[in-house]
Amino acid sequence: MSDKDLLRIGILIVGLLLLAAIWFFGRPRREEQGRRRESRSSPAMSPEYARARQEPALGGDAAADVDGDYSGEAVSQPDLGLAPEPAPSSNLGRRESQDFDKIVSLYVAARAGTVLRGEDIVVAAEKTGMVFGHMSVFHRLLEGHPERGPVFSMASIIKPGSFDMATIRELETPAIAFFLTLPAPVPALDAWEKMLPTVQRMAELLEGVVLDDSRNALGRQRIAHIRDELRAYDRQHEAPPLTKAPRW
Repeated sequence: MSDKDLLRIGILIVGLLLLAAIWFFGRPRREEQGRRRESRSSPAMSPEYARARQEPALGGDAAADVDGDYSGEAVSQPDLGLAPEPAPSSNLGRRESQDFDKIVSLYVAARAGTVLRGEDIVVAAEKTGMVFGHMSVFHRLLEGHPERGPVFSMASIIKPGSFDMATIRELETPAIAFFLTLPAPVPALDAWEKMLPTVQRMAELLEGVVLDDSRNALGRQRIAHIRDELRAYDRQHEAPPLTKAPRW
């Protein structure tokens, strides 16, 4: 099997995992639940998520509680279904090339019985150094070189995935998605080391929980595995060493 075939299979697997996460968030809530609002009381873990969790959350919180019954339509992957029309006026965060060969994604999900609200998301994004730009989503740009495109980006999981600032006060979403599209303007591992603390800080500010691309609570083992994958990616994409011309 050729390297191209292996690459296609890998991207297909990632896409299927992301679609599973979108199905998990986007399925309609049960009728008997009614419409729930944010509560400051300690939320309970939903039975569906309790069965799905496989890793302990960072910080020793073994009871990361997320409500899996969300309403609304979820975006599709891997491009998160961001509608290109109408085209936004800003090109800030636009990728230089639309070609990619790997996507790494994380989620910040609301705890059981709560939602993430638009205004809170905007404030948290600004506090963590993200900027609003191309496709009407948020981006982390390379300091001093914004023209090189986003290191990573953030979107809502509710269609169309973008943030409409005219109606941002009305926005309620069960989760937001962070996605690192490779190749990035920096090495893959460096991009991950920028995205991970940003996602963790966003979860703190929004009182949510961090999930991996399989909708499990993000644990140390999974983080180590992603780092290993990205180290391997960087090695595979290193520029070949310059060779000196032969001396005759």
